[in-house]
Amino acid sequence: MATIPIGLELYSVRHGLENDVRGTLKAVADMGYAGVEFAGPPRNEATYLRELLDEFGLVCCGWHCPYNLVQDDQLEATVERNKILGNKFVIVPGIPGELRQTRDDWLKIAAFFNELAEKLAPHGLVTGYHNHHIEFAELDGEQPWDTLFGNTRKDVVMQLDTGNARFGGGDVVSILKKYPGRSQSTHLKPYSVAAVKDDPRDGFRPLFDADDTPWQEVFSLCETTGDTEWYVVEYECDAYPPLEAVERCLQQLRAMGK
Repeated sequence: MATIPIGLELYSVRHGLENDVRGTLKAVADMGYAGVEFAGPPRNEATYLRELLDEFGLVCCGWHCPYNLVQDDQLEATVERNKILGNKFVIVPGIPGELRQTRDDWLKIAAFFNELAEKLAPHGLVTGYHNHHIEFAELDGEQPWDTLFGNTRKDVVMQLDTGNARFGGGDVVSILKKYPGRSQSTHLKPYSVAAVKDDPRDGFRPLFDADDTPWQEVFSLCETTGDTEWYVVEYECDAYPPLEAVERCLQQLRAMGK
């Protein structure tokens, strides 16, 4: 099976990043992460971020790019920013609520991603979509996840967030089997159904060593049929201080053979 590098979704350490971008990136590199995925509107010049990444030996393995920044009036700047960073994964982390009310809306979103993929391809970039939980609640007879990935080009990346999917009732193993070759970037987020008490969000509290995600099946699919190029860790719960949490996550994945 392929050896897949592990990156960190920087939203996990967003407050530290806002206050001390250099120190936070250095800390992430010192932990042993191979890459980082940025999220949200840019707060620093791309050239400065690239200098820091090069200094600390990190790769930009993605950017969670807001929907408005992949529209035609912003696309040129988005392309330039990601080319400077050496990043090819322009991942949209959500769609405005008013644009996803019906299955027909999701079909329009699929058409948008097909067009966006075509626009990015000449620049060596790809686009994709990152799920939360709403994509797995049936809408007009079909889960939005299936409406989207059943109607997009194969080069539109399915960035499956395992924890968010399980929070929404999705079966991550079945999803990976249904869409082979679409998982070039996969978000590894712990989630434990057994930890849920009064609030389904309780499931996000355990780390990898205490959740009940079928990780070995997930890894096997990613490393064979999924064509996964990057594992990206994301942990957002307040059960641990952010930097401690993401370091623990990486250590636990290493103990699992990753």
